[in-house]
Amino acid sequence: MKNIIYYFLCGLILPSCVLADSSAIDKIYHPYVQALEREIEYRMISADDETAYRLGLGKSFSDRLFVELYLTGSNKKNQNDPDIDSYELETKWQLTEQGEYYADWGVVVELEKQKNIVAWELSTGLLVEKEWGKWVGTANFWAIYEWGDRPNDELESVLALQSRYRYSRYFEPAIEFYSGEQTRGIGPVALGELRFGKGKKLKWEAGAIIGLDAKTPDTTWRFLTEFEF
Repeated sequence: MKNIIYYFLCGLILPSCVLADSSAIDKIYHPYVQALEREIEYRMISADDETAYRLGLGKSFSDRLFVELYLTGSNKKNQNDPDIDSYELETKWQLTEQGEYYADWGVVVELEKQKNIVAWELSTGLLVEKEWGKWVGTANFWAIYEWGDRPNDELESVLALQSRYRYSRYFEPAIEFYSGEQTRGIGPVALGELRFGKGKKLKWEAGAIIGLDAKTPDTTWRFLTEFEF
């Protein structure tokens, strides 16, 4: 019965997850929260002549709730320094215990405010993860609503998938797929972590996503580091 419900929900959501109006390539979220965790996160997404940056500071308030604040910025190829574009508040809830059901579930809610105009974005992501031995599959289903000083209010959705192999703590090869109105891409990603004593570790991710259609850049590079303490 649990399997039937899982596939039924995915069947409802998957067809709608192809509507985003900008690049859907970003971080793949996992549905887990660690109690007493604090985190500094840095992301970089680069394609064509533009690079987007994100710097975050987060903290868990229980073993189910994690909150993070972000500054986001970008710069063109000829710019020396990135400009701050927006501010973002993100909250993640772990809905189920790991291994409690057929798959593990979580939810992310993000509220973003543009810096120079009255424009807002509210995003809600459903996070699903399932392990098969050393293989781990993760799916993120996003619904995004934009309003404010824009030509039209807009409702979008995005699909992001990751399949990774747990070769070791230091190195996990993976493949990721992203789908949105302006994005259709797939490519290899490497992940790993280094530990520096009790409760301290550095996670890293690096990947190259290859465009599958004319709207998506030929190659989008993504890089992420998280220092947890």
